[in-house]
Amino acid sequence: MGTRQSQEQQEDIWIANTELARSPGHPFYQRLNELLDGEKFDPLVEGLCRKFYAARMGRPSLVPGIYFRALLIGYFEGIDSERGIAWRLADSLALRQFVRISLTESTPDHSTISRTRRLIDVETHREVFGWVLGLLADRGLLKGKRVGVDATTLEASAAMRSIVRRDTGESYEQFLTGLAKASGITTPTREQLARLDRKRKKRTSNKEWMSPTDSDARVTKMKDGRTHLAHKAEHAVDLDTGAVVAVTLREADKGDTTTLDRTLCEAGETVAELVGREAVLHPDAKPKVNSKGIEEMVADKGYHSGALLEQVSKYQVRSYIPERRQKGQRKWESKAGQQQAVYANRRRVQGNYGKSLLRRRGELVERSFAHCYETGGMRRRHLRKHNNIFKRQLIHVAGFNLSLILRKLLGAGTPREWNNLGRMLLLFLLGLFTRHQEHNRRCRCMIFGSLLAPTEAPSITARSRSCRRFAT
Repeated sequence: MGTRQSQEQQEDIWIANTELARSPGHPFYQRLNELLDGEKFDPLVEGLCRKFYAARMGRPSLVPGIYFRALLIGYFEGIDSERGIAWRLADSLALRQFVRISLTESTPDHSTISRTRRLIDVETHREVFGWVLGLLADRGLLKGKRVGVDATTLEASAAMRSIVRRDTGESYEQFLTGLAKASGITTPTREQLARLDRKRKKRTSNKEWMSPTDSDARVTKMKDGRTHLAHKAEHAVDLDTGAVVAVTLREADKGDTTTLDRTLCEAGETVAELVGREAVLHPDAKPKVNSKGIEEMVADKGYHSGALLEQVSKYQVRSYIPERRQKGQRKWESKAGQQQAVYANRRRVQGNYGKSLLRRRGELVERSFAHCYETGGMRRRHLRKHNNIFKRQLIHVAGFNLSLILRKLLGAGTPREWNNLGRMLLLFLLGLFTRHQEHNRRCRCMIFGSLLAPTEAPSITARSRSCRRFAT
């Protein structure tokens, strides 16, 4: 039996390369690298990022291919922070092999990843996102005719207790103390401050309060009912394939009717670029992306507005937005355009085709939120300011779009789903075996019963024939 003391020994000064620990690699990441290499991903991002790198100066920089692969790992592994990505890279031999870092090299720490993100601008990240959409279009996984739009809130990396007044810069506690002294309480206690705070109305208005650490965060109510500083992410999803065509990041206090126009315009521009790209690369082939661009748009009742429907109709896009219940009768004086757009939208929504589109929107758009922000680990942001968050969000959603290609090639869109395929296959085979054994047991019981009462049961030959038919 070995002991701990016998296993402890001094490390060798020199280690042969053949004796280093190696990983066979993860089959999911191997296929992902084959896809990226086949489409020449590394030369592309190196060309896009060349303007941000000096020829030779100071500390060696992080290679663009490694940087973007590290952000993709954040989606595929469900890691919410760059610090977590750096730790996972240093811990896994399979991920080292995926990002092309040898065993003799050190993996990038979180500060290197963060510095590279700050160095590369938003437009470069947007171009990488558009390049992934081009891969989807080449494989027929993006149609661009029907899109569904929805938004969700993302918790900001800022605490409510740290908010300050926009006009004076006072903290919340200092503000309450001033109110207490004005009401006659010279030295208020915490209980008195809390009682005074409960009596106030509109205690945390975004017009009066802000976060000193993240000025883009807004006070809003989260999905679970908590009040927190948050951001608003909005997706435009292709309803034929589930691909995210456009993603935007806005202030959380902006209503859905004020943010839809920008998201829809970005989705329309993206589809138009893909149509032009396809015409240049494959002029004689049958187009896979709708040449007329976006023709139909689906959203939930939070986006319903007469002015918005009129604006969407001017884009020559048919809207399918359910109507909210309103008290009384609407007045359409000097609003003939809005009236026509609202009535046309109402007629489309009440049809069977409109109802089917609304069901499909609830399935595909919510699925993109679940994969990107729940299992993808981006529901809570560890970055601040929209400029920094949006860079990570673009590559994160690009990873979701890549998973559609990998799901078509492998049957799994993430490493976790790949690992679950083996378990599902084992459970399926076990279920078939159990069912077969149960049927054989029933057949034996029926044959035994026929021997006991031959006049009341069918013949043994007939029962055996039925068993053989089931087995075949």
